[in-house]
Amino acid sequence: MAVSLSNREADIMAVLWELGPSTVAEVRARLSDDLAYTTVLTILRNLESKGYATHSADGRAHRFAAAVRQSTARKSALRHLTGKLFKGSADLLLTHLVSDHKLTEDQVQRIRKILEENSK
Repeated sequence: MAVSLSNREADIMAVLWELGPSTVAEVRARLSDDLAYTTVLTILRNLESKGYATHSADGRAHRFAAAVRQSTARKSALRHLTGKLFKGSADLLLTHLVSDHKLTEDQVQRIRKILEENSK
């Protein structure tokens, strides 16, 4: 499933992934920006209409929950980024990431392990 999130949607999904099922007020309280209740509700409803979130009744409130896994959204975002900015080349993306950061020995080992597993 391809997942495409705007910045605001990604912020709200991050709250749902972290907290689990949450009311609009709970999501709003965890956001770094002071958005209106109705704005958060609208974004949650949009996420639901896209199939990325669901809701269930909790008394008079609704509890929204993520309907897609965070790992799925990450993979989709990386595929999109790789296609748009790196001409579909995963090695260009990796080269850019590695050259732009000082990696620890543990990080280097994890990357090597992943590369070895994927080359089999």
